[in-house]
Amino acid sequence: MKTLRHLTSTLLMATGMLFLAACGDSNARVTLKLTDAPGDGIEKAVVTISKVYLKGSVEGDKDGKGDVVLLSEPVTTDLLTLANDTADLVKDAEVPAGKYKELRFVITGGYIQVKQDGGSRIFATSRDYAGLPEGAQVDGDLQMPSASSSGLKVKFDKDADVTITSDDDQKVILVDFDVAQSFGKEAGGSGKWVMRPIIKGADLQFSGNVEVSLEAGSVSLPLGPTQLGLFSAVLINADGSREPMAFTASTATRYVADFKFLLPGTYQVDLVGPEGVTFSTNITRPATATVGSGAETHVDFVLTSFEVE
Repeated sequence: MKTLRHLTSTLLMATGMLFLAACGDSNARVTLKLTDAPGDGIEKAVVTISKVYLKGSVEGDKDGKGDVVLLSEPVTTDLLTLANDTADLVKDAEVPAGKYKELRFVITGGYIQVKQDGGSRIFATSRDYAGLPEGAQVDGDLQMPSASSSGLKVKFDKDADVTITSDDDQKVILVDFDVAQSFGKEAGGSGKWVMRPIIKGADLQFSGNVEVSLEAGSVSLPLGPTQLGLFSAVLINADGSREPMAFTASTATRYVADFKFLLPGTYQVDLVGPEGVTFSTNITRPATATVGSGAETHVDFVLTSFEVE
């Protein structure tokens, strides 16, 4: 989920066309930032992204079509390190004016490390995948159907095309690689894992965040307000991916967890308390949080009971 913020016109890309207009030298500058929604039980999710390109038509091209390559040097990254954070995948790529309807990712290898049978096991696209740690033991196969051929289409939020003009310095696209939804065991008990990526995107300027707060209210806590720091907030996206985050002190009596770089949409927010504790809050859990373009959404929990079992 992990998953954008701030404002300016409409969403950058969608299932429709991306319009790139003249930018002084008839080029626009595009930056891609990568983030992720983490997956339960997955300890590492490493992929090699070898190519990223736009598909569409380029102005002046004699055939009226063209692919514009944004990335051609392979980049290997552990997606789980990007939870609630971003990394620049492409920086200031020059893009000719034209109409582009798709963004494609070509992924040529990867591995996941998962909790299984009381330990950790590694599933990789090959035993000699270059991104594996030195001396790693590969326990099984990770399959990536069609990921390394035509590339994976990035799904964008609905219904808004955008025109980039010479007044725009650049456009920044945030790409959210949902780990929890992208990796799963192959059906039939073969023991293999399969990557069927769920990748979504939007203009970074339209990303939002959810700030979750927790206060004790009139409830007496055995260890005082600092005991609120033993709670965690959990953000759940529409696909069911869960992202936990510990609370940190905002004031002496108010603790917060701030989920950043979120695609616009509807999320659920829940709380996890310290082990051996039952509690209730002023609002029903999970609470619903609607993230708008460039907006901060607040979910404020106040404890109404706290009991040590």
